[in-house]
Amino acid sequence: MAEDSDKPKARKVYYSIKEVAAKFGVNESLLRYWETEFPQIKPQTTGNKVRQYTQKNIDQIAIIYNLVKVRGFKLSAARKMLNENREGVDKTAKMLETLIAVRDELLDIKRMLDRFS
Repeated sequence: MAEDSDKPKARKVYYSIKEVAAKFGVNESLLRYWETEFPQIKPQTTGNKVRQYTQKNIDQIAIIYNLVKVRGFKLSAARKMLNENREGVDKTAKMLETLIAVRDELLDIKRMLDRFS
């Protein structure tokens, strides 16, 4: 009999609003508000009105988060960007994620080098 560690890790299909809020460091109420402002965010709900976010929903939230929280756009400007230049917004968000990952990696390398100094 194979151990559980031999099984590939299954990716979650649904995430709770609490998990998504924690991922972005925002309040759950902000996510609920963004749902009313951006039709792109449509989590599924159970019979008990519990929101279930898919990875696609989380990707949409990441783009909106980038526009509003990182780049400082007003909600109306973020909506306009999403509606008029969706492809450009997606590319910019991916580029920013890559740059942040590279920066974090370089900071880790710098910390390791500082230990040897």
